[in-house]
Amino acid sequence: MRIEEDIKLDFKDVLIRPKRSTLRSRSEVELVREFKFPHANKVWQGVPMIAANMDHTGTFEVAKVLAKHQMMTAIDKFRTVEDWEMMKQHHPEALNFAFVSSGTRDDDFNKLADVLRKTGAEFICLDVANGYSQHFVDFVKRTRDAFPDKIIMAGNVVTGEMTEELILSGADIVKAGIGPGSVCTTRKKTGVGYPQLSAVIECADAAHGLKGLVCSDGGCTVPGDVSKAFAAGADFVMLGGMFAGHDECLGEVIEENGQRFKRFYGMSSAEAMTKHRGGVAEYRASEGKSVNVPYRGPIEETVLDILGGVRSTCTYVGASSLKELSKRTTFVRVSQQLNEVFNPHHVSG
Repeated sequence: MRIEEDIKLDFKDVLIRPKRSTLRSRSEVELVREFKFPHANKVWQGVPMIAANMDHTGTFEVAKVLAKHQMMTAIDKFRTVEDWEMMKQHHPEALNFAFVSSGTRDDDFNKLADVLRKTGAEFICLDVANGYSQHFVDFVKRTRDAFPDKIIMAGNVVTGEMTEELILSGADIVKAGIGPGSVCTTRKKTGVGYPQLSAVIECADAAHGLKGLVCSDGGCTVPGDVSKAFAAGADFVMLGGMFAGHDECLGEVIEENGQRFKRFYGMSSAEAMTKHRGGVAEYRASEGKSVNVPYRGPIEETVLDILGGVRSTCTYVGASSLKELSKRTTFVRVSQQLNEVFNPHHVSG
């Protein structure tokens, strides 16, 4: 046993210090980025925000809206090959902004191969709760060998050395985050995790040294957190809870005491495992929770709110493009981020 004494930080522990700027309007800020990948011989342009591959947010309906803004969606791994074929038939333009998600079993691999063959999709999301297992590293290698031209995102991890391991094994993008999600209970159940801002800083530093990329996954509760993730060095930011509760998300609107809600749950929750796997295996515990989130209408308004917030961040530090944001950021340690005198019962996360 050993103890690391270095202070590790979450989004709530910092604010971004403003700097002199020549920008006159947030409309001057360019959020579209161009990326080259260390393995896939491709160049991609778009706004690097991703709807999470949860069955609630990783829907084709969400993907259609986000694609209009050149934003991405990681489609949940429970969509069928036929679902993907329908998407290609009716909305082929959205496939340039959609990840095909996969687990690490043999049948997952076979289904992934089938979807890629029938749709020509370019992006793969290899997603497990614990990216530290040798089995996962081997699966990343297997996927890279089978699909040398595809863009592979793999995770989740929170440390530099494992970020390097995954990139060297074939990942183009490493997903960083263990436990920060709004419906994730990994930290409560296992005691394992890492403050998200520090995880992004350390994983991005490791990835960029190998010309790899990092996606911050989890912990964003407001548009300012999205900006902080980019400012910390994230190339992509994945959002679940911030995109939850909309018309385009999975699930019916339910009404309780005159208020409308939609059901939202972690993909390692008992509810998700019962729905998709028939129950929680006796050798494991649920590491997610289920909540009713307020119904929020069309996702378009939320998308515009997030994009506007990040643009505004850039104007405060004089970054004319999203790419410049991390170079122009100085974080300030704080003990309090928000004045919540008129919202005393607010609980973030």
